[in-house]
Amino acid sequence: MPQTTVALPVALYTAAQTRELDTGLIEAGTSGFELMQRAARAAWRALRQRWPDARELTVLAGRGNNAGDGYLIAAFAQRAGWSARVLAVGDPAALQGDAARAHSDAQAAGVAVVPWQASAEMAGVLVDALLGTGISGEVRGDYAEVIEAINLSGQPVLAVDLPSGLCADTGRRFGRAVRADLTVTFVALKLGLFTGEGPDLTGALVFDPLEAAPALEPAALRLDGAALPKLGSRSRTDHKGSHGHVLVIGGDLGTGGAALLCSEAALRSGAGMVTLATRPEHVGASLVRLPEVMCQGVESTYPMGPLLDRAEVLVLGPGLGQGPWGRSLLSVVLERAVPQVWDADALNLLAMDGFELPGQSLITPHPGEAARLLHCTVAEVQADRPRAVRELARRYRCVALLKGAGTLVAARDGRLALCDRGHPAMASAGLGDVLAGLLAALLAQGLEPFEAACLGVWLHAVAGERAGRLGRGLVASELIPFIRETLEAQSPCLK
Repeated sequence: MPQTTVALPVALYTAAQTRELDTGLIEAGTSGFELMQRAARAAWRALRQRWPDARELTVLAGRGNNAGDGYLIAAFAQRAGWSARVLAVGDPAALQGDAARAHSDAQAAGVAVVPWQASAEMAGVLVDALLGTGISGEVRGDYAEVIEAINLSGQPVLAVDLPSGLCADTGRRFGRAVRADLTVTFVALKLGLFTGEGPDLTGALVFDPLEAAPALEPAALRLDGAALPKLGSRSRTDHKGSHGHVLVIGGDLGTGGAALLCSEAALRSGAGMVTLATRPEHVGASLVRLPEVMCQGVESTYPMGPLLDRAEVLVLGPGLGQGPWGRSLLSVVLERAVPQVWDADALNLLAMDGFELPGQSLITPHPGEAARLLHCTVAEVQADRPRAVRELARRYRCVALLKGAGTLVAARDGRLALCDRGHPAMASAGLGDVLAGLLAALLAQGLEPFEAACLGVWLHAVAGERAGRLGRGLVASELIPFIRETLEAQSPCLK
């Protein structure tokens, strides 16, 4: 995830919206060159804070306003006594408007401006001022060559506004993209910095609004602990029936652990009661591991009626399999008018059979499952994750949670939320089963599906950060106590 030095706003915007905000500032009386100077100052300040012992920089400048920022950064460095130079892609004489003025300012400060060539030396901190938010196609030619050289240089890299080659809206890499150590972004936070490949390419993130006050409806909201929905505190007279009954359906032969993890997560996240419907072979293991979970062995749909009648929230999919047993159990839940979490093999069966989801459903696909649900490729999902998750919500008339770096949550009404928390140690089997159980518990305690998805994915990610402090080797069951602690801190049980 992008590391931040200051608290970031929750509002995320597209490139078009950012340009609209830029235009609004200019129309309100701030000149374009003044905005460029503010951006350069912010980047120069962040550069010095990140690399306080540096005394040399090389700016890689393109042909637009992003290059103008770079020329001004070079001028600030030169005037501060640094050794600064600009390697220009294209003829600087072709620059126009504010970028041309910035080029003149750099020359007046004594900055050496030389044409880019493959043999050019890149020394000190490298400043990526090649491409801005307007890029829409694959990076080619000199730009691709320069980006490759930056990434192979071994030098520290600052990206101006966003890493060149990264789509500001989707987090897609346009063929080649700069891998920055620090990105300083301006005016509005761009959605693409936080999802897709954005988190890997951005590095540490610094934001400066340049005195803008965005009045536009954001494209998405970044999930933040202070603004998340909360569970209500509990009355001293509450009992187990006050906080919902979750039924987990899953655990075919060979995959019983998934259903057990889901059940434990639901119970430990505050559900009043949890029942597990699974293969009879798994009942003994469940009683030993989780005696608090009511475990029912089912060979067919016959015993499911009474279990479904008592359940207030359903979880379908963890370890369910795609064989006749899983298909038959799935068939009996479609008419149940209770909140449902569809995960794992339930999603694969949904993609194959195309039946209509019950109301108040919440689906939790990873990119591979999302591709099957949308009948496209994983690459197409990852190329535009915001579009994919919105299409999932629209097509299946549900709340959709698309897992991955920068997990996204979409509602049918168009609301979009993004979670930028988490830890690489969470790349481990079973974490999705734990998330499904957590989501079910939040639904059982009264949250609506979109609220439950937003709070649940944030709790899961923050708990993962805490559990991940020991590094790789995190297993799914280890996450559950951290979820419980994080939930208590966020929504205390007692007032």
